[in-house]
Order: sequence, then structure tokens, then C-alpha cells
Amino acid sequence: MLARELVRTSPDRIRAALAARRSDAPFARLVAADAGWRAAQAELEALKAERNRGSKEVGALFASGRKAEAEAKRAEMAELGSRVAAAEREAEALGAEVAELELAIPNLPHASVPEGPDESANRVERTWGEPPAFAFAPQAHWDLGPALGILDFERAAKIAGARFAVLWGAGAALERALTAFMLDLHRAAGYREAYVPFMVNRQALVGTGQLPKFAADLFHIEGTDYFLVPTAEVPVTNLHRGEVLDGETLPRRYCAYTPCFRAEAGSYGRDVRGLIRQHQFDKVELVHLATPESSYDELDALTREAELVLQRLELPYRVVTLSTGDMGFSAAKTHDIEVWLPGQQAYREISSCSNCEDFQARRADLKFRPAGGGKTRYLHTLNGSALAVGRTLIAVLENYQQADGTVTVPAALRPYLGGLERLAPER
Repeated sequence: MLARELVRTSPDRIRAALAARRSDAPFARLVAADAGWRAAQAELEALKAERNRGSKEVGALFASGRKAEAEAKRAEMAELGSRVAAAEREAEALGAEVAELELAIPNLPHASVPEGPDESANRVERTWGEPPAFAFAPQAHWDLGPALGILDFERAAKIAGARFAVLWGAGAALERALTAFMLDLHRAAGYREAYVPFMVNRQALVGTGQLPKFAADLFHIEGTDYFLVPTAEVPVTNLHRGEVLDGETLPRRYCAYTPCFRAEAGSYGRDVRGLIRQHQFDKVELVHLATPESSYDELDALTREAELVLQRLELPYRVVTLSTGDMGFSAAKTHDIEVWLPGQQAYREISSCSNCEDFQARRADLKFRPAGGGKTRYLHTLNGSALAVGRTLIAVLENYQQADGTVTVPAALRPYLGGLERLAPER
């Protein structure tokens, strides 16, 4: 969430940022509620001060033998006590309203983010690799996978419904191989691997910004306070919730695999074919915890690490900076990595790498003590997919397909598949 001091001292800056984001967040209500809360707090403190003075006066009157006056003053103080209690209730209610509204305000875009209404204003930063040239019409993965016998949507629908898939044989092994390959690559680069719960509590989701705004996109376990994780960003970022880290240990770089579960409440009618938008999918996530001074260098490092996965797999891609109207709720700046999919003749998102600055840290109470000493500060949090495993599997199938319907296994993955060089039809 935003610093409360910023709301009070720079409301015009926040209004401009929300307009750039095309956000309808209730900022006017927040400003009014905060002003009301501050007025209520001032009134409460004045009443308490009056009560304290009156209590001392009652004692002095009794001490001087002026009992009748003391009793009258004590009755007056009793009435004042009721007013104090009412003022406390009002201040508490307004404080709760402010806290609730603060959670509904998105992060402010960094100055370098391109302004625009949606993805049409995204800025391409660089491309890597050349899309493969085929002497035949390339197939999409939703045709390739079933023809190979490794991808089964019909049986998945039978046991779970739409937007699920079953991977058979070499398809299941390829999913597992991609996950292991990514984790090994990141560990070699100095990331500390974590294996985290696949369920989290409500507070963890508030900390990273999924709640309360995106409750409809989450799978809540009925009768509990648990939710299935939408991304490893949630449990990993919350590992140090409420802690003060030693500044000398920053940056911290973590990687983690989790399955991800998303209701996709706002996406019906989009990507209904294939594996692009599923209710359940695997992902390897990178999370950086950094000082404010280093966080944009860390964003570049995180993005390059995600790019390295695609480079090792020799998959063509491009990096784009998302516009103000296309960024996620918690992000101050986001680089999307989009892989080339020949079956769709388009670049499609395979990773989002974001710097959330201190937005999540304020919600999750993540602080650090500067290495040189001094007052504790909120750290900056960053996260990125490296990569979405299912979308990487799609990219491998489509970019490495052959005219005979087989798929060549990228050299980097062969050690994870017992030396397998080619995916051929299975039955």
C-alpha cells in the first residue's frame, strides 16, 4: 500500500497516477476518511486532556474539603467519560475504514513506465532469436499435443472440467524436466531454493496484494482461512513478514516451484483453447528482496535471469515494458517476456517481472536495518516467473515441431529426459 504520508502530502500526484493507470480506485473516499479520522483523533485527544484536567480538579476539591463541588465535578467527568468512549468508537471506525480503503489503492507507476490505456501502449525493449522458418504450416500445441498422445483435454474435462489438462508419458516427463531445469539454472546463479506451502492464509494474500481486490480470482477452501496459491510469489514474499532483515544480507534472491491455482474469473472467452490460461498450472518463481537504492538494478537482474531460461532452450522472445494501463495492481514497473509461438504466429506472455518497490513491504511489514546503522526502512520486493512451465512446454512443442509431427527435444533438456532427443506419437 502507499505511505499514508504520501496520501496526505501529495494527493495530486496520486490522482494523476491513478488516472494514468485508468484506475477507479476509491482515492477520494480514502482522503475524506483519513481527514475524518484525523479530526476524530484530535477531538478524542482534546476530550481525554479535558478529562485528565477534570480528574485532577476533582482530587484538589476533595483535598480542600469542598465535597459538594467535587461531587458535581465528578458527575461532570462521568458524562465526559461517555463522550470519550463515543469518540473512541468513532475514531476506531474511521481508522478501520481508512485501513480498508488503503488496501484498494494500487501502486504508483515508476516515471519510466510508458503511459497508455492498455497493452497497445506497451514498449518493446529488445528481442532475442529469430522465429523459426518452417517448410510446412506449423501447428498449434492444442493439435500437436493430442496428435502425439501426450496432451489430453477431454479426459481432464471429464474429471475436473474446462481449463484443465492431462499430460501423458513424455508430456508429463517434459513438464517435470522443465521444472527441474529451471530450478537448477537458478540455483547455479546463486538463488536460494525454497519449497513452500501450496496453501496460504488470508494475511499472506493481503500482504502481496491479491486480497481484498482479487478475491474472485482465488480458490478459497471452504470452512477454512486457507487459499490455494495463485503464484509462489505469495508464500515466498511472506516468508519474512513482520521481520527486520540485516541490510548487509540484501539483496536476497529466492526461487521456488509451486503449482498455481486461479479461477480466471475475469477472463472467460479468452484463450479457451489449449494450455495458455488454465485453472491449474506449474510455475517457477523468482523473488528478490532489495534495498530501495538497488531495486531497479535487481529488476534488470531478475529479468535477465528469466530470459536466460529461454536462451538456454533457444526459444525466440521479446521483452516489453508494460504501460500504465496494463500493469498489475502491486507493480511499480513490469517487464513482460513474450515467447514466439509459431502455431499462433504471435508473441505471448511467458513471464512478468515486476518491481513492487515498498508497496508489498508496507502491507506485509517487511523491513531492513541499513548496513551502516540508523532507522529501519521498508525494503523493496520484486518477483517474476522464470518461467510459467506450461507455457514453456507450449513454446517447445510449437518451435521444435517437425514436418512428420514429431518434436525435437531442446539440447538443454535431454539430460533431464534420459537423453531423449525426439517426441514421437504415443499410444
